[in-house]
Amino acid sequence: MHIPAEPRQTPIVAATAASVEQAASGELEALLWRALAAEHWPLPREGLPPGTALVGGAVRDALLGRLRARPDLDLVVSHGAIRLAHDLARQQGGTCVVLDAERDMARLVLGGWTIDLARQQGPDLSADLQRRDYSANALALPLDGGRLLDPTGGLDDLRRGRLVAVSEANLLDDPLRLLRGVRLAWELGLELDATSLGWIGCHAERLGDVAGERVLAELERLAASSEGHQGLAQALRLGLLQRWGADPAAGVPLADLGQAAAAERGLGREDTLRLLPLARLATLLPGAAVRQLRGSRRLEYSCSRLRRWWAELQDGSAGLDGLGEASRLQLQQELEGELPALLLRLPLPGAREAVRHWRDPDHPLFHPRPPLNGEDLGKALGLAAGPQLGALLHHLCQERAFGRIPPAGAGQRDQALLSARRWLNSRRG
Repeated sequence: MHIPAEPRQTPIVAATAASVEQAASGELEALLWRALAAEHWPLPREGLPPGTALVGGAVRDALLGRLRARPDLDLVVSHGAIRLAHDLARQQGGTCVVLDAERDMARLVLGGWTIDLARQQGPDLSADLQRRDYSANALALPLDGGRLLDPTGGLDDLRRGRLVAVSEANLLDDPLRLLRGVRLAWELGLELDATSLGWIGCHAERLGDVAGERVLAELERLAASSEGHQGLAQALRLGLLQRWGADPAAGVPLADLGQAAAAERGLGREDTLRLLPLARLATLLPGAAVRQLRGSRRLEYSCSRLRRWWAELQDGSAGLDGLGEASRLQLQQELEGELPALLLRLPLPGAREAVRHWRDPDHPLFHPRPPLNGEDLGKALGLAAGPQLGALLHHLCQERAFGRIPPAGAGQRDQALLSARRWLNSRRG
């Protein structure tokens, strides 16, 4: 999943003057180029065609102080974007992927950087920018050192902390922009203005016209942002996700899936980045909805399993220990790699301790394993591979998980074989 960019500098929009007259000195552009550190780009900007401009996300993120070490670069050229991408890939040893042959768009992957190149749409760059989704993305910085181009007032909107759609028609040109507005607002810490919110709500059903995998990619990015639980809840309230089978009751549990929930349960940064978004998505999307969105089989199964166990545990007041042995073992086996995602929606008592046990890869219950592998067990007892041997391995796994067979060390094998023989005798009797 997408990992949101972390701020690396003071936001330029907070450091520069608010008026166009004061910005006319060129101070704004100097600050932008300093933040963008173009000397570290994999391509020298002087080597790109005249009239090339950096547009969209990198300019916006530089203004907000959110640039990553290797920001994705979106470049607009006057013509021949695909041909240029192929030439650069050949010259620099990168990879070119055609994104849209009709609109002349390609992606260059070079030295860990992603550079998108697109042919200018319209008679000039200003017209191109006015076709974009939100004013914050309709900003361009010419590579030849020209002034920031801002035909839709994006700079002022950023200074005011607003996300403003360029036009209603632009949103409908690609209805994914309806959901993208919600994602950008929560990812960037901006507020959608009332008119844009009205357009999004009015046309929410149009998101159903978009390919499911594109919708899911936006949802995954939104779920991964710091305040993504609130963004997903807003998308649900706006009616954006009804067509895709989202759980209409998800808003209430989503409210508790903030960063604090992960911290209270003792999750570290890496586990939080992986499992908090999963808990949010599983709260929002039943497995059937993931399938409808053309998500991976793994994500579909994860959402289905988490939702089933949340329902099984209901209010969770008894915690995991309230389950019987067979159910508890099944839960631990099914959610071995994802248990904290389950715990994020359970009441806190016991959850922090469970996370601590989960971190121990040798814990016999939280990472259940049979004490002997199938081949060794079969040889010792004269059993052929088959359902009986599989059932016996499951039995021994349960015995070890609940402490009736030593988890490791001296005596484990002997105790395991003794338990296995007892089990076989009970079946024969």
